Amino acid sequence: MQASQNTVAGPGYFAEVERLVIQLYHPSSPHQVAETQASLQRLQRSPSGWQLADALLHSNDVNVRFFGALTFTIKINSDWDSLKEEDTGPILTRLLQWLALRVNAGETVLVTKKLCSTLVAYFLRPSVSWNRCLLHVICCLSEGRAISYDELITTSNKDVILVISALRKTQLLTALWFATVLIEEVSKTNPFSLKTNKYHDRVLSNMDDLVRLLLLALEIKPQQDTEVAEEGMKCYKSWIIYAHGAWIDKTIQLAPLRTLTPYSLRHLWYSDLFEAAADSLTEIMGTFSDYFTPGDLEALASFLTSERAQKLLSTLVHGDFESDAVAFARLLLAYGDIKLQDLAQQPNDPTSQIIMRGLVQLLACEGWAGADDDICSPALEFWQSFLEFLIDALYAEEEHADPWMGAAQQFVVQVLEQCWAKVRMPAEDIFARWTSDAKGDFKAFRTDVEDLLQSSYTLLGTAIFNRLAGLALEALNSQAWLHLEATLFCLNALSEAISDEDVVDGTLSTLFGSTLFTNMMNSELSIPAKTQQTAVSTIINFMAFFERHVQFLPSMLTFLFVSLRNPVLAGKAGKAILSTCDSCRQSLVPEVGAFLSQYDALVRWSGVEAGIKEKVIGAIAAIVQAIPSSEAKVESFSKLITFVEQDVSACQTSARGYLLEEAQEQGLCALRCLINMGKSSQEPADIAIDLEADSTDIYDPRIWGDCQTRIVRCIEGASSALGKNGDVVEASCQVLRTGYKESSPGPFVFPPKVTEDFVVSSRLDTPRLDHVLDTAGALLARHTRVQVTAVSAAATAFLLHLFQLIATMNYDPSNEPEIASSCIELASKYIPYHLHVFLDPRCQGQVSQFIEFTIQSIRRQDIMPRRSAALFWSSFVQNRRYEYPNNVSAMVDWVLEQFGPQVVQVIVHNISGEAARSELETLADPLRKIVVDQARAKQWIWDALFSSSFPSSKVSEADKRVWLQQVMKWVTPPNPQTYFQLMSDLSLRGAKKTNQVVKEFWMACRGTDFAYTS
Repeated sequence: MQASQNTVAGPGYFAEVERLVIQLYHPSSPHQVAETQASLQRLQRSPSGWQLADALLHSNDVNVRFFGALTFTIKINSDWDSLKEEDTGPILTRLLQWLALRVNAGETVLVTKKLCSTLVAYFLRPSVSWNRCLLHVICCLSEGRAISYDELITTSNKDVILVISALRKTQLLTALWFATVLIEEVSKTNPFSLKTNKYHDRVLSNMDDLVRLLLLALEIKPQQDTEVAEEGMKCYKSWIIYAHGAWIDKTIQLAPLRTLTPYSLRHLWYSDLFEAAADSLTEIMGTFSDYFTPGDLEALASFLTSERAQKLLSTLVHGDFESDAVAFARLLLAYGDIKLQDLAQQPNDPTSQIIMRGLVQLLACEGWAGADDDICSPALEFWQSFLEFLIDALYAEEEHADPWMGAAQQFVVQVLEQCWAKVRMPAEDIFARWTSDAKGDFKAFRTDVEDLLQSSYTLLGTAIFNRLAGLALEALNSQAWLHLEATLFCLNALSEAISDEDVVDGTLSTLFGSTLFTNMMNSELSIPAKTQQTAVSTIINFMAFFERHVQFLPSMLTFLFVSLRNPVLAGKAGKAILSTCDSCRQSLVPEVGAFLSQYDALVRWSGVEAGIKEKVIGAIAAIVQAIPSSEAKVESFSKLITFVEQDVSACQTSARGYLLEEAQEQGLCALRCLINMGKSSQEPADIAIDLEADSTDIYDPRIWGDCQTRIVRCIEGASSALGKNGDVVEASCQVLRTGYKESSPGPFVFPPKVTEDFVVSSRLDTPRLDHVLDTAGALLARHTRVQVTAVSAAATAFLLHLFQLIATMNYDPSNEPEIASSCIELASKYIPYHLHVFLDPRCQGQVSQFIEFTIQSIRRQDIMPRRSAALFWSSFVQNRRYEYPNNVSAMVDWVLEQFGPQVVQVIVHNISGEAARSELETLADPLRKIVVDQARAKQWIWDALFSSSFPSSKVSEADKRVWLQQVMKWVTPPNPQTYFQLMSDLSLRGAKKTNQVVKEFWMACRGTDFAYTS
């Protein structure tokens, strides 16, 4: 339904629209809502929309009147430019008329506020000049009708005061709403823009009228209406926050607003007005702290130290978080933030002392952080800032400490004591009833306390650590388990700050020499699992202490092994055992038999999880590695392999019984046990390496041959039982790689033939073949030139297997992009030390096919093979700096002569617009190295640029020549009319500056529409 554009809509038309609006607010279905909304939007935007808006405001239905006001807003925002200048004035008159009539008729807040926002929309039209808009609205409200703007010119200041003073409550509220919406909408425009700066100048014209209005609204009188005062505070706050952004460099304009501050501060003393006043003042302090004068802050401090303030604080401390008390806490914190330095440096000032004690008490409120108490987190933020200020001041001191520092530190100590109490865990039944949000907030609070504790160590040193350790012993003796958990949590937070220092070893000796570990194992004491978990974390965090004091290891490890049978503790306990055995392996060698017995008992327990077995067997392997006697070492390690063999046997049994999930879990557990054993068997980083030893001796089978054979059988057994399983393949690769970086014999330092057999057994359909090929590359890359002969046979086998794989792909990298990329990356590992294998003249035909494969990889659109091929050619060209036998050097020259032009062509064509922007640097690298290395590079690039297959028509021949000059350092000056200008520095030959030239050429080839800022 749409009115004719040439006729004025009749009464029936408006009645139908009114029906549609009512229907919109009482829909029967979502489809009807959408349909009605679409119809009304068409009507609002029609030429008769102005009349429609006016007519709807006559309705008896509040929703219809609101829709009428909304229609006026839409028309002003969408159709303003189509209006003639003489039509804009009547629109303002009509809006003011409706505002005055509706307010005096007792209009609802909803419609009144919408009319106010519509008037603000009018104010924000570029062609409007409505400077003293606030006074205009006030006078219209007072008269009950629209008056002309010209009548305001004769209004004196005295008359304005009289008009405002005579306003009724609804009129006064409307004026305040208009003033608030006005400044909030103007604040959304840029005060520094030439286009919108005029709005800010016009707003300034209303300052005197605003102050008079707010004086009436904020002044406290007998039977003062709190609604007016609250709206006055909101309006006052909005104008100050606006002032912060718009007039920050025009402080003189703040003077009128500052006359209102005493009135707003007085609201704090009235219970009915306190919350609104506190919230507004808090927001102002957080946004524009410089707004308040010293006198204002002194008056605020007077309230914060008053008896009323202390009552509000007491309400909070007793766990009553009613709205006034919470508003007071936020006000106190906001004051603390802006007066932080004065509070710290004036510890003897009575006012400062009261406020500081109050800030400490905000962390002493009854209730759980996050679940009941939302004040403790912002309070903690204040104290973190306070602590940072003290630390900065401490480092700024020269010879003498600031006299106030001691008193300030005592406040920090008090805060930490309150935090210790606040991080205490609730009972399990209470915690279980919390929402996920409450649990998350409580956890976040504990994390923030950790940060505060770590920072405090810089200021307080070991004193705070010793204090907390004392509290831990007190809790231990009184069996206050949740108190103990909180204390251990705090000690753990300090562990990182203390690091490996032995300054607290005496304190830790007392703690770990107590009944801590024996109590944690005592099932009769009903110790909460969280306390036991935190005790395990304490072991991990203070592992350096146990390294220095091995006498505490027995009781600690006994506790950890007992914890393995507790599902809640097992994960952390396993991690702690692994960390302990890795760090203290030398000291634990005499106990290796006991560890093996413990593990035997553990694996016989049906409840043990695979992850626990993996950690513990890795821990024992670390101890075995430290056994000085080779025979004893092999004997113990052999027992560990027996455990793995049992898992493999169980895997095979399950697989034969078609229990596939169990088989996979058992097989992967066996392989991951081997991985952890392999990592733990590596020489510790602090062990000296004999660089003169014959590296081929690391493969001597006389010591570890039997163990290695059994390990390989375990890998093969799990693989055969589980078939083509990607997890098994990846885990097998990890087992093999654990010994690659070793320089002395060991159980996982397999002869290269083991890796060779594993790799060449793979096929194109092998799951995670990329991991297999990466393993082959890792073997080649880990061996230095001295060890080349030891892996030459494997290198040859890998190369032949690589050739077979690309042949299976029909020499097309697009058939298997990921595997193609891995094949090329493996070939790159032959450079430089195994290049004689790669360029063996007997494989010349296959090498040629592989080289063509890399060229195809650069030519095709698959990103991974293209990147790998570019890196291969970078390495291959660069390898000429190494000295090779004549036959190898001759093969390198043959490859470059035979394939160099093709490589250059595909690279040049890619950087001529075919490649993605992210690939340019990778492609530029081999080009740069070819330019440096090859005298024929100039001709190769010329041929690529001027070939018939050049992919871009957007660059001219002159552009190509200039680009070639930039790359090759030709001296022929370019045509100044070409797209590219010769850069002032032409020394690009081989330099990384070539990358920028490549990017510019790529953009030119794609066209200027593709240009961007590099």
